[in-house]
Amino acid sequence: MSGSHAHSLTRWAWLSIAAAVVTIGMKTVAYLLTGSVGLLSDALESVVNLVAAVLALIAIAAAAKPADERHHFGHGKAEYLSAGAEGVMILVAAGLIVYAAVDRLLNPQPLEDLGIGLAITVGATVVNGAVGVIILRQGRRHRSMALVADGKHLLTDVYTSVGVIVGIALVAVTGWLPLDSLVALAVGANILWTGFILVRNAGRGLLDHALPREETARVLAVLRDFVSRYPAGELEFHGLQTRESGRDQFVSVHVLVPGSWSVSRAHDLVEEVEAAITAELPHAQVHTHLEPCEDPRSHEDYSHGPRVVRGDS
Repeated sequence: MSGSHAHSLTRWAWLSIAAAVVTIGMKTVAYLLTGSVGLLSDALESVVNLVAAVLALIAIAAAAKPADERHHFGHGKAEYLSAGAEGVMILVAAGLIVYAAVDRLLNPQPLEDLGIGLAITVGATVVNGAVGVIILRQGRRHRSMALVADGKHLLTDVYTSVGVIVGIALVAVTGWLPLDSLVALAVGANILWTGFILVRNAGRGLLDHALPREETARVLAVLRDFVSRYPAGELEFHGLQTRESGRDQFVSVHVLVPGSWSVSRAHDLVEEVEAAITAELPHAQVHTHLEPCEDPRSHEDYSHGPRVVRGDS
């Protein structure tokens, strides 16, 4: 990643940090004014937003480091660590929210100044919503797992805040205090699910999960196009392997050609194959392994991955 690109990504992380600081202050004031455990749960989630944004900033800076002698494939997985840590923190925050909600459900207390508290929370929700949409778009644009996770977290906060606002408004109208605790419990359950999804996705990335099916299909389409240009049995691909590491993608494939081909001709072919795959997946690093198709060992050196030959559907 270039220095200017890294700076662009960290700028969005700083925006998330600023939004978290602002909303923490606003939601804390709303909780102190009203005493609502629902609003307390909303404020706690904003604290998690702040920690998560700081982690995203650290992860983006780490992932921006180029490959070196000890990290030949770069540092892209740092973003998965950030997303996983964020997911764990979300789970912890959800536990605290559920605990506070159950305690208040067993020991209900009157709420005060609900109008002012709700107005402040609405303002904080608007801030989170605007920043969340911006960060999510930038994360997807730049293929940043850390920014995508941070943006999704902010939007989750918006959804839960809307639920809290509706619930607290109903408390003000009906006077039924247990509803405040039930709203907080619903917020906690929603946050638990969000944390689980983030941890799961981070784990998949750390375990070198293959590229999505649609992107793998695009690679296979490129390979099938190449074999269609040659007589049956003259060109074959097998052992296709793919993986993701943060915003980076890796594709490797065995290329089988007649042993009578010159090195120059075979090299020209694999260069064309690599260029065609890169055109389909601009973020991919493509590695090819050239083999003679007549050698039995060429067909025994891979254990998985599709085989692409002429006439293959």
